[in-house]
Amino acid sequence: MISETMHEAEEKMEKAIEVAKEDFATIRTGRANAAMFNKLTVDYYGSRTPLQQLASFQTPEARTILITPFDKTAMAEIEKTLRDSDLGINPNSDGTVIRINLPQLTEERRREYIKLAHSKAEDAKVSIRNIRRRAKEEIDHLVKEGKIGEDEGTRAEKELESFTKKHVENVDSILKVKEAELLEV
Repeated sequence: MISETMHEAEEKMEKAIEVAKEDFATIRTGRANAAMFNKLTVDYYGSRTPLQQLASFQTPEARTILITPFDKTAMAEIEKTLRDSDLGINPNSDGTVIRINLPQLTEERRREYIKLAHSKAEDAKVSIRNIRRRAKEEIDHLVKEGKIGEDEGTRAEKELESFTKKHVENVDSILKVKEAELLEV
């Protein structure tokens, strides 16, 4: 029973780290990166569709992205979504592809992105701590019910604590890498 609880908690913590990595990928750095558009959805024939499903992405230069829609009728809607996004970009269309030239990030904008990265990291840490709390409650419940001994419960809690510490440190290291990317000129 304890091993199931521990395994489930560790799996959930790993998923929280994956979500954090995805969130960090959506934060724009100085280089063009198609992952910036992962969270964008386009109104395509009445339903919200992820942009990744409607177009292909190419990065011919460090600060240029070419977006080629699979369906040319969606071009205007894709442009509108890009313009309205919080990425601070201005798409240019030539009828077949949408070209996005990413401007150099200002120092102020870099600081805003760093704050956003810190916020996303804190969300991931809170998620990991909530997973720990639920697993600890489950272990406490097993001890209270008499299904496991107190020593077993204490050992499981220490192991859970080490999982939590390891995953929180992992989030911190990912944040540090993202921060370095953002500060790179």
